[in-house]
Amino acid sequence: MIKQAFGMFNTFNKFDPKTRRHLFLLLKIVLTIFIISTIIHSINIYLREDNNGPRSKLAVVWTSGDPEVANNVCLMYTHAAKQNNWFDDVRLIVWGPSARLLSQDNALQEKIHAMLQDGIIVEACVACADHYSISENLRAMGIDVKPMGKPLTDYLQTDWKVITF
Repeated sequence: MIKQAFGMFNTFNKFDPKTRRHLFLLLKIVLTIFIISTIIHSINIYLREDNNGPRSKLAVVWTSGDPEVANNVCLMYTHAAKQNNWFDDVRLIVWGPSARLLSQDNALQEKIHAMLQDGIIVEACVACADHYSISENLRAMGIDVKPMGKPLTDYLQTDWKVITF
């Protein structure tokens, strides 16, 4: 194999000096392009999560106890964000009066069930849920009921987009 490689260089000697310079220049350009593209590819892999590019992340904090806000703004936008791939990761945080509203409204519960089925992660503040005595109701819906102060702070301090309704 080494002899073959050196034999290839002997083939270049058959060309006149001007043609050899052009061939070597072309070879240098091709190798440079290859090296640069390899470096760029490596950098892209390093910067990507799951090798699919940066993940876009949305956390929606739902605090309002108003059914109109829930139906016509908060849940509608949150679900659309996931269904339309506006964001890769979508989370809904049920916090405060919205938890009480959700525990009492079957139509909202159906919407939450559909959101969970579509891959939206739904979390709820355990302090609020305990205050309204509904923690177990929320868990039965498939909602992750837990202390939310630290997770919300993490969302705010990292690359998550956070909106509140």
